[in-house]
Amino acid sequence: MKTKPALTLTDVNAILDAAQQEAEANGWGVTIAVADDGGHLLGLRRMDAAPPFSAEVAAQKARNAAIGRRETQAFEEMINGGRTAFVTAPMQSLLAGGVPVLVDGEVAGTVGISGVKPDQDVQIARAGVAAIG
Repeated sequence: MKTKPALTLTDVNAILDAAQQEAEANGWGVTIAVADDGGHLLGLRRMDAAPPFSAEVAAQKARNAAIGRRETQAFEEMINGGRTAFVTAPMQSLLAGGVPVLVDGEVAGTVGISGVKPDQDVQIARAGVAAIG
């Protein structure tokens, strides 16, 4: 039987805390979502200055990184590069800011960030992932 890595509640809280610290250090108000390897939400933190819609977008970015098994930035680049048919994929929020948590090459969970520029969302997500790396 195959075993696989999974995020614990301690991991989820460490990711949320580290991502929030990165956002606060830069004066950014975002929503931080953490999902399991199937894209199911494990934790969500919407900072005071984050726009309301960012909660749904962050959760979708985390889901897409999980089911796509890669950073969501790859999907955005694919579409912007001309593969526009990909917008019909059964995914929402095909935008940068979803980052997988990899353990021994396998997706253990994901982080999704929404609320600032795409590269800033990615920066915050990677800071969250690094907290348990």
